[in-house]
Amino acid sequence: MSQALFNWQQDTWSQIMSMRGRMPHAFLLYGAEGIGKAQFAEYLAKSLLCESPAGDGHACGACLSCNWFDQYSHPDYRRVRPGLLDEEDAADAEAGEGADEPEKKSAKTSKAPSKEIVIDQVRALSNFMNISTHRQGTRVVVMYPAEALNTPAANALLKSLEEPNPNTVFILVSHKVDRLLPTILSRCHKLPLTMPTKTQALDWLSTQGVKEPESWLALQGGAPLLALEMAQSDDTKDLEEFLRGLSKPDIEVSLKLADKMQKMDMPRTVSWLQRWLYDIFSFKQSGKIRYYPKYQSDISRLAARSNNDILMKLIKNSQDRQAIASHPLSGKLFLEDMLLEYSSSFI
Repeated sequence: MSQALFNWQQDTWSQIMSMRGRMPHAFLLYGAEGIGKAQFAEYLAKSLLCESPAGDGHACGACLSCNWFDQYSHPDYRRVRPGLLDEEDAADAEAGEGADEPEKKSAKTSKAPSKEIVIDQVRALSNFMNISTHRQGTRVVVMYPAEALNTPAANALLKSLEEPNPNTVFILVSHKVDRLLPTILSRCHKLPLTMPTKTQALDWLSTQGVKEPESWLALQGGAPLLALEMAQSDDTKDLEEFLRGLSKPDIEVSLKLADKMQKMDMPRTVSWLQRWLYDIFSFKQSGKIRYYPKYQSDISRLAARSNNDILMKLIKNSQDRQAIASHPLSGKLFLEDMLLEYSSSFI
């Protein structure tokens, strides 16, 4: 939690600090995924809770409040996320400390962690907000991604935003602000967090020891945190195989890919195709490639073989599939349908 601000967030920080003395009761930080919005939100929360902040608003890092925050034990702080994110963080922590005994690792919980923020999580904030704050300080709730709120949870949150408790600040973070209820949007002070410049992103990736940072950054559309995650993940081989299949459209290859990748994360897999289609369309219109410059020869060849109507239909259908990708009835059939449509459009 002691993560410093990224270079590209300094202007937003100054903007928020200019509001000191008339701080809104609720912020909505929004922007592209992978640019450090959640880290910014937690950095802001730590600052608001700090007992001896610096003149520019940064937390001192030394007071009792800062120590509690860094240990995830501050009595006036709550972080609300989908259960799945908390489980993934716990798994990462366990991996860093060493594997558990086999029988413990194989034990299954009776209920899968939720991908949504559910109403019980929002209701649990009631007791938190109805007791006095520690040493009469500020109370902070960070919630992300806010679009993960299901309908009952969103309505329950709305009540808290309409009737805010004194000395309470909500910090909502969203990648997809269009999915939030208009009534929630209207009750938050909205602040966009912008993408870093290419130079800023590449400099940061270099400090993280990423090799070929420009390639990874392009692959993730300029989002440096996603680029770092991808560079360090085990998905690279899967992505390369997927792109090789797209580069040479073939019915048999499509069926094999669908069979092999049926258990992969579907929204991510659909996003790979969406970016590929974007590059084909972009190259056809302007000769530019954004995401997959390594595949320029294949993309240019496919652009020459396609027409705008076919590409627009594929792009539209991939958007529709992305909307249901988190809950496909069958991963294999879902991928088969998507890849067969793609292949048949270029054969």
